[in-house]
Amino acid sequence: MTATNSCHRFATYIDRFYQGQSFLPDNPTNVKEVVGILDSYGYVLDAYQKNLQYIADREFLNLFPFFKYFDGNVSFDRLLKHWWHDRINFEYAEYCMKVMLWHGGGRLEAYIESPEFSDSIELAIQAKIKNKPIIKLLHRLFPEFLPEQVRQSVYYNALGQFWAVMAPIFLTLGKAYEAGKVTTIPDVVNWVKAGLVAAAGNPINYAVEIDGRSYDILPPSANLTFLMDVAVPYVEAIFFRGTPFLGVVSYNAQAHQIPVEQNSFTYGALYADPLPIGGAGIPPTLLMQDMRHYIPPYLHEIYQHTKRKEDDLLVKICQSFQKSMYCVTSATILGLAPYPLDSTDRQQQATNMAYFEGWMDRLLTSQLPNIQG
Repeated sequence: MTATNSCHRFATYIDRFYQGQSFLPDNPTNVKEVVGILDSYGYVLDAYQKNLQYIADREFLNLFPFFKYFDGNVSFDRLLKHWWHDRINFEYAEYCMKVMLWHGGGRLEAYIESPEFSDSIELAIQAKIKNKPIIKLLHRLFPEFLPEQVRQSVYYNALGQFWAVMAPIFLTLGKAYEAGKVTTIPDVVNWVKAGLVAAAGNPINYAVEIDGRSYDILPPSANLTFLMDVAVPYVEAIFFRGTPFLGVVSYNAQAHQIPVEQNSFTYGALYADPLPIGGAGIPPTLLMQDMRHYIPPYLHEIYQHTKRKEDDLLVKICQSFQKSMYCVTSATILGLAPYPLDSTDRQQQATNMAYFEGWMDRLLTSQLPNIQG
């Protein structure tokens, strides 16, 4: 069963899934672009995840973490590079963490808002502030302030754990392409899907050490796992919803340029216009600047054969990155399908079709038509 008889506007894309394809057309240029950009993304994500987990572990309840981007290695030389911006822009990783925290969703959000979580983290809070009378007073006067800082640490850690899985998936993809093992867009999608499925049940646990004692923040008893409790909320928050970028839309409530409801946001990676990349207040600019350091030669060659060559490099990187995110989204959608696509059971076929059409409804206003070259 395919979508051929469906009246859905994007029925063609649903048919692609049943034919073993993806959102992105399969051609050699798209393969080079997607693999090359994901390879560079893998290097950046590896740096991001290490810093996020460092902050979660070592800067726990540090209200003034001046050196949080240094991973514990502070030197005058690194300070100069930091001030000169000769460094990885960890601010973008924090932006993604805050977007996830704000949008929430899934069992992770439900757990950190539960009484069980509040009771367990109080032990860690008390241990951390026991010799800090001013912070003790702050905690007494504003009892929700420090717990909210702990919730933020949870998302630092959870996003770090997520990217710690994704980075090697993308880096090994690049090596597989160079070895001739990955040659098509479906190969890319299947590679990412296999990595997601393999890590699906990985537990998401988080503990901090204070004065030689370990305190569970996300204990094993919470039964949180990689795919459903971190990966899916990440896709929802970063790929779909996102946040409106300063300078692009008005935050004035009377202008009505931003939806009232969070679940109506369409500012994520799948919707974003690549052209504003490089402008002030556009967080993905930081990511594009980071990835440009790791662009492989075969992707540089593609950019050199365009009209502007690399004069608009960040925009080109963003366009390639957006294509790659549609491949990752394809892998996620296929990996979460309710039933096998080759099922002969009519009820299962109908359930799969409704599932795919639900995703397509969300992409009606996305950049999907613009990546079909």
